[in-house]
Amino acid sequence: MHDQPSPAEQDDRIDSAILAMLIHDDSPRPWTVDEVVRETGHRNDTTDSLARLYGAGLIHRCGEFVFATRPAVAASRLDFG
Repeated sequence: MHDQPSPAEQDDRIDSAILAMLIHDDSPRPWTVDEVVRETGHRNDTTDSLARLYGAGLIHRCGEFVFATRPAVAASRLDFG
């Protein structure tokens, strides 16, 4: 029997994937929301995730653009293992 991830775990996975995409290659750049949606293929999940990431202070929103905050980029460079 497969353990299905909880809705919170699914949200965490989506948030993590989108944040990683925004931070990619240590040279974050602004992305349009539509670009992020095209990459993920899921408009509702993506817009919900962007709202959560913004609420957590991990991304900035400027009109149609989103990009990772400096603290989010810095945290991504840390090795917690």
